[in-house]
Parts: sequence; structure tokens; C-alpha cells
Amino acid sequence: MAILYNRILLTGAAGNLGKELRPFLRERCNKLRLSSRRPIDLEGDNEELAVLDLADFEKVLEATKDVDAIVHMGGTSKEDTWNNVLQGNIVGMYNLFEASRQNKVKRVIWGSSVHAIGYHKRTDVLEPDCVTKPDSLYGVSKVFGEGLAQYYFDKFKVESVSIRIGSSFPKVADWRMLSTWLSFDDLRHLVERSLIVPKVDHTIIFGCSNNDQSFWDNSKVGYMGYKPRDNAEDQRPYLEENVKKPPHDDTAITYQGGSFVVAGHFEDK
Repeated sequence: MAILYNRILLTGAAGNLGKELRPFLRERCNKLRLSSRRPIDLEGDNEELAVLDLADFEKVLEATKDVDAIVHMGGTSKEDTWNNVLQGNIVGMYNLFEASRQNKVKRVIWGSSVHAIGYHKRTDVLEPDCVTKPDSLYGVSKVFGEGLAQYYFDKFKVESVSIRIGSSFPKVADWRMLSTWLSFDDLRHLVERSLIVPKVDHTIIFGCSNNDQSFWDNSKVGYMGYKPRDNAEDQRPYLEENVKKPPHDDTAITYQGGSFVVAGHFEDK
């Protein structure tokens, strides 16, 4: 396996996607630095640990020293209180990019989300440069992250890839995922392309597999060389047998953001 970078920092190493990417990234660098809010066991000779809260700038600054690339899957991973979203995804995101600038990190690859554009109708075929329509405070934080990534490239030339992840799970779990599913194999392929492509500037790309029902068009970012192979349609028989099909006018199906659209304000009693 070709070594792509000397040292890669993986944030959110204890999370679902971090766990999937960890062995894959370990083979593509001389040192894989793992960031987690709590101590975790090291699994490879080339792993090292940085225990930190992303809201602590000094800790983030230390963790990004001597780092060539960052794969950022940390932060608040779903709708939450405003303070948790603020600290994890806005303060934490700023800290990560500012530390990257100060430490001359070459590239940041991070998990944006479908929820940055969740209020688009599922009948809309979207390109990466579409208007953002967040469906939650979590989605708002992802719009902020994309804007921050653009700013840090335009002003400071910190390259980045914002992956608008749809639904990355081992298997398709509901009918909406026929459109939004991103298999773990395709996620790894997309992250690898994001590390390999010589020049990405700031690229936004939709993170989904080769789904027949996809409502996203990545043609404008074809230079990324992302060619997903899995297709959610292959799992339709499971849905037919195990998951009741929602009515065609169900709001959670009508909009691309799914259940985030129909949920109320998180902190309402």
C-alpha cells in the first residue's frame, strides 16, 4: 500500500465513521494521530493518541503539529442543544482550520452533511454548488464549516474537501437511504481520492454511493476521480420485506433531509 503522507490526524477516531476509516488510514501514512475526547486503545505500531476537546484551541494546536493532512470526523454528529453544536461544530471547526493554518497543514478532509441542504425537495437534482438549505442547527453548523473551508482556502490556501455525507451505514435501513446511502467501501474510496488528487482548492462533493435513486450530481467535481461502486438498490428486497413504505406525501420523504425536516426545535420542551 502506497504511503500518501507522513502524518495524518484523524479526529472523531472513536466514532462510527472514525472506526471505519482508522485501519484504512493507518496503511496510508507513517504515523496516524488519533483524536478523541476520551482515551482509546492504540491498535497499530504507527498510531499515536491526542486526547482533546475540539473547543480547546491550545490542545487542537498541539495535535495538529507536524501533521500533513487531517481527516476530520469529530464534533457533534447529529442535532443537539445549541451549545453542543456551537462548541463541537463551530468553535471546534474554527479551531481546527486556524490550527491548520498556523501549523501549515496541507489539506483538511471533513464530513459535511446532507443536512446542509436538507430543505431541498427530493425531486431537485443538486450539484455541489447549489444553494444551501439547512434543516437543523446541526445543518447550519455544516454550512458554517463549508464557508470556513472556502475562506481558509481563498485567504490562506489551506486546501480542503467538504464531503456532504448522505447516510453512511453498513446497510440501507429505510426507504430514503435508497437515495442517500454511502457504503463504507465507497466512503473509504472517497477519502482516498480526497487525499490523492494533486489539487482540490476547496471542493464540495456529495458523499453517496452509485444509487439509482440519487438526487445528487457530482459531475462538476469529476476531477476528484470518485467512482462509487455500491448501489443501495441492491438492498431493496430487504426494505420490501422488513420496512413499511411511507406514504408518498410524507414530509420526511418529500425533503432530502428526511426526519431532520419534520423534527421540532431540539431544545423545545
